[in-house]
Amino acid sequence: MRVVLDTNVLLAGIATHGMCEGLVTLRYRDHTVVLSEHILAELHEHYVGKFKATDEKASLVVGALRKQSEVVVPAAIRSEAFADADDVPVLGTAIAGQVDYVVTGDKQLQELGPYRKIPIVSPRQFYELLRTAG
Repeated sequence: MRVVLDTNVLLAGIATHGMCEGLVTLRYRDHTVVLSEHILAELHEHYVGKFKATDEKASLVVGALRKQSEVVVPAAIRSEAFADADDVPVLGTAIAGQVDYVVTGDKQLQELGPYRKIPIVSPRQFYELLRTAG
């Protein structure tokens, strides 16, 4: 399975203990995680800013994720259809990476429903999908 993990899921998986931590570990072990430089840059910025990680630690984490992920250039999509401009590169990453799911904690993004037939689900929904599929 191919999946985009949004920045908020990656941050929760790296900086906290809980469901997102398990999802990040499981995704990298069993499936292909597709990211973009936009998502990685956002991760670095918020890991330093919100979680007070050092720049060096954030760079190490981003570097490790870059090596373990398939990094794509987001497909160009029309941004005027979205209330949050940060959603555009995430969806562009999903399109370019031909993923099966986008996993995000962003409620606005979840409310879009499937985008170009790609389901956008919460970490809890994705966990349940994995649990019932396996």
